[in-house]
Amino acid sequence: MEPVVLASLVTLDPDGAETLVAQLYRSIRTAVLDRRLVPGEALPSSRAAAALLGVGRNTVNAAYELLAAEGVIEVRPGTSPRVAALEVGRAPGAVAPVRLSQRAGMAAVILRRGLAEGRLAPGSPDPALFPADAWGRVLRRAARHRQDGAEGYAHFEGLPELRQVLADQLHRHRGLVCAPEDIVVTLGTQASLMIAAAAFADPGEVALVESPGYMSARATFQAAGLTCRALPVDARGADPARAEMAGARLIYVTPSTQYPTGVRMPMARRLALLDADRAIGAVIVEDDYDSEFVWEGRGIAALAAQPDAGHVVYLGSAAKSLLPGLRIGWMVAPPGCAKALCAVQRRLGLAANVHAQAALAEFMAQGAWRAHVAAISSAYRERLGFVGAALTEALGDRVQLSTPDGGLQLTARLPELTDDGPLRAALNAAGYAVSSLSDYFIDRPEQGLVIGFGTATERDARRFAAALTRLLEARDQP
Repeated sequence: MEPVVLASLVTLDPDGAETLVAQLYRSIRTAVLDRRLVPGEALPSSRAAAALLGVGRNTVNAAYELLAAEGVIEVRPGTSPRVAALEVGRAPGAVAPVRLSQRAGMAAVILRRGLAEGRLAPGSPDPALFPADAWGRVLRRAARHRQDGAEGYAHFEGLPELRQVLADQLHRHRGLVCAPEDIVVTLGTQASLMIAAAAFADPGEVALVESPGYMSARATFQAAGLTCRALPVDARGADPARAEMAGARLIYVTPSTQYPTGVRMPMARRLALLDADRAIGAVIVEDDYDSEFVWEGRGIAALAAQPDAGHVVYLGSAAKSLLPGLRIGWMVAPPGCAKALCAVQRRLGLAANVHAQAALAEFMAQGAWRAHVAAISSAYRERLGFVGAALTEALGDRVQLSTPDGGLQLTARLPELTDDGPLRAALNAAGYAVSSLSDYFIDRPEQGLVIGFGTATERDARRFAAALTRLLEARDQP
C-alpha cells in the first residue's frame, strides 16, 4: 500500500505557539481519531515525511515516537509506520451531547436570567475603587510568609489569624458573639450556600427563599436537590406570616439589606421570623448581603446576633467591599455545628486561597478594610443619587423606584408592563446588564427592572434613563 501523502493532512506553522513536533503529532493523531487515516494505512518514512513537509528528520521521528507510545501508530524496523487498529475511534459528528441532570438544568435557567454583560449590573462593585496598592502590599507579605502548613492541606477551614480577626470584626460591627472556631472561611457566598445546603438539608426537602430574592441562592438549593418555596417579601422584608412554613428545612433571608429591594427587616419582623422558625426547627441561612453599605437610617445588628437566635447560620463575604474575584467568604456556624460544616467544606473542596486569606487578615487587622468601606460608601451613595434622579426625571409616575436602605442596586417597578422580559432583553442588547424584576420571584411576579449603580456615572444614568424612555415610548406606538 502506498503511504498517505501527509501534506494533505498536516499544516505546520513555524511561527506557531506549539513546537513543530507538537503540531505534527496533533495533526496525525486528530486525523486518526477522525477516521481520515484508517487502521492499517501506511505513513511515509521519517526521511520521506521530512522531505515532503520541509522539516528536519528528527522532528518527524520525535512526533512518530509520541504517536507510537500512545498506540496511535505502529513502528517496526524495515517497514513504513502504520495506523494502529484502535479499539476506540471517533466518527466525525458522532459525539452525543452530555446529558445534564434536571437539577443542573433548572439552576442554569435561573442563573442565565440574571447574568448579563454590560453596564449597571445589579450587585456589581466598581473595580476602579479597589485599593490595589494597599492590597498588593499585604498580599506580597502574605506570599513571603510561611502559613503553618496551610500551603498544603492544614487549616482547610480557614487560617487561624483570619478567623480570629473575623470574630473580632463581626462582634464590633455586626453584634455577633462567636469564637474563631465557629467560623469557616469559604470561596464566597455561593460556596457557603452549597455547604449549608449539604450540611443542613437532604435532597427532596424544602428551602424557603425570599420572593423576590437572590436568584443564585435558589439555583444553588435546586442544584442540591431541594424544593424551593416562596417566602414573600414586602416593604419590611421577608414575611413569615405569609409563607407556608410547615416542612421547611432551610429558610434563606437577607435581613440587613434585602436583595434585590434593598429594604431592611425591622426588629419586630426579625423576632417573628425567629419565633416561626422555632416552631418548625428549620435552619435560617442569613446572608448579610451588602450590610457594609447603609443609605437610610442606621444599620442594626445581624439576625444571628439576636439572643437565642439558635438555628441561624450567618454568611458574609468580601465580594462587595473589595472584589468578587478575591473569592473569600465566611460562615458562622450555629451552636455545635462548626465541625460538621468544616467536614462538608473539606469534602466539597471549597477552601479559599491561603495567601488571599492572610492578606485579608492583615488588611482587616490594621483597620484598612473599615477605612476603605467608609471611603467607597460615599461614592456609591452619590451614584445611587445619579440613577434615581435620572429615572425620576425621565419617567415620572411611569416608574415606581425603591429607595434602598442599603446595597448596590435599586428596583424600578413598571406597573404598565405585563412581561418585562422583552424590555430587559432590549436593554441588554444595548449594553445594559439590568435584570428583569419578575425573574426574582418564585410566585406572583411583579414587572420591572433591577438596576445596579455601583459603576454608574452621571452620564451612564442619563443615557440609561433615555434608552429606557425610548423603549417604553416605542411600546406605546400602535
